[in-house]
Amino acid sequence: MMKIIGIAKERESPENPGALEQRVALIPKDVKQLVDFGCDVFVEEGAGEGIGFKDKEYEKAGAVVESSAGIYAGKDMVIKFKGPAMEDIPLMKPGTVLFCMAHFHSFPDRAALLEKHKINVVAMEQITESPEKVSDDTIAGRMAVFHCMEPIIRRNLVPVTDVGVLGINAKMQHVIRRLGDYNTRTLTLFQDDVRVDAFEHLGPNALYVYNSADFDIPDYTLNYLRDKNCTLFDIHNFERNYKKKALEYYRSFSPPSQFGMRRIQCLHETGMAGARYGLKLLREDSSVTKKADEAVVSVLGYGNVGMGAIDECYRQKVSKIHILGRINTHKDKITPFLEESNLVVNGAEQPVELRGNNYLVTNQHVRDVLKNGSVVIDLIGGSATNRSPVEPVVECTYLTDPHFEQDGVLVSALWGWPMMGMMRETAIRYSGQIIDVLLNEEKLIEGINDLPPGAKPALVCGPF
Repeated sequence: MMKIIGIAKERESPENPGALEQRVALIPKDVKQLVDFGCDVFVEEGAGEGIGFKDKEYEKAGAVVESSAGIYAGKDMVIKFKGPAMEDIPLMKPGTVLFCMAHFHSFPDRAALLEKHKINVVAMEQITESPEKVSDDTIAGRMAVFHCMEPIIRRNLVPVTDVGVLGINAKMQHVIRRLGDYNTRTLTLFQDDVRVDAFEHLGPNALYVYNSADFDIPDYTLNYLRDKNCTLFDIHNFERNYKKKALEYYRSFSPPSQFGMRRIQCLHETGMAGARYGLKLLREDSSVTKKADEAVVSVLGYGNVGMGAIDECYRQKVSKIHILGRINTHKDKITPFLEESNLVVNGAEQPVELRGNNYLVTNQHVRDVLKNGSVVIDLIGGSATNRSPVEPVVECTYLTDPHFEQDGVLVSALWGWPMMGMMRETAIRYSGQIIDVLLNEEKLIEGINDLPPGAKPALVCGPF
């Protein structure tokens, strides 16, 4: 068991220029759980003050407040939110376990120095569920979409089908994800009170999905779509008639995957904050100064980050949100979406082998396709050794200089998106996830010699 634990303060580091990241890895109530478990916990002076947690609160939780000079020395484990400053690495004794967001591909020099000093590094961003946890709402959404898409699949009409979704909430997010997997010609999210003149795609190859239990879609909207020979599908009707049987059927033939989502993440909040900043740039800094309800947005990807961006755009009343999956981010398909959009948000991450070799939004798109005054927000980021799918982004941007202009387009790839107005909230969530990994399912506090499957890939340096 790792008994002596240090909680380090965020300071200037490769991904934190200006030391503007002020979150702390563990908040006082979660530190108390470590103390109650039998650990000696040391917290660096002022570690939580940037988000409102005083040193006295940590002392009340049973921790010892320690100076910056001593926080890395003599510890079994050092926990911090982002990777360490280069000068702090030699302060740790060989064999120390460093638990942080490591991002080894983006910071190879730091990775090499950690290995040189024999520091065992467990990367928070690499720990996943094992096995995957799948909620009833997720399954119901998947089965509902299969039910509505089955006739389209049988008639081989998927590539020419345009899908619209009227309204989004947590349940409809599962529906959108599954719809995206079918690679229809378009997938567009509309406000639940959308004006009928906003519907571009009508006729027998248009499918509109909604949930009458959660959204009060006006009758004239639904009647208009029926009169135009569109197909309508009500998720509520499916759940009312088939949900129980659908859940039983799905679980009978589809066991959970070995690995699921990241265990330590605020990916939805990352997407929300990125879209929020993009809409702010469009409203306040762009040469066209568009409000959210005047904008057309394209979101690349519909995973957890992309869905957060979609959610925020919907909350801010964006009238039309294009959701682009793999087929529509192809270089031959993406141009019409970029031409129409005022804001492009990239939430699509590519495998390491494609980074730097394949770009979804290229410099040519920025120069020749995107309208002057458009905004591009990259939520994936990277570095010169780990390139983003957005070609203008060579390095992440930071709070010290969050965006730049290229060919009349504003571009941002801000590292640490949840800092944009959600610093305390995300720190509290991260802290709860971290303490759960330490003490509960993965039991990381017991050591790194026998890590469970979901945590094994997270040991990115060591064991020493």
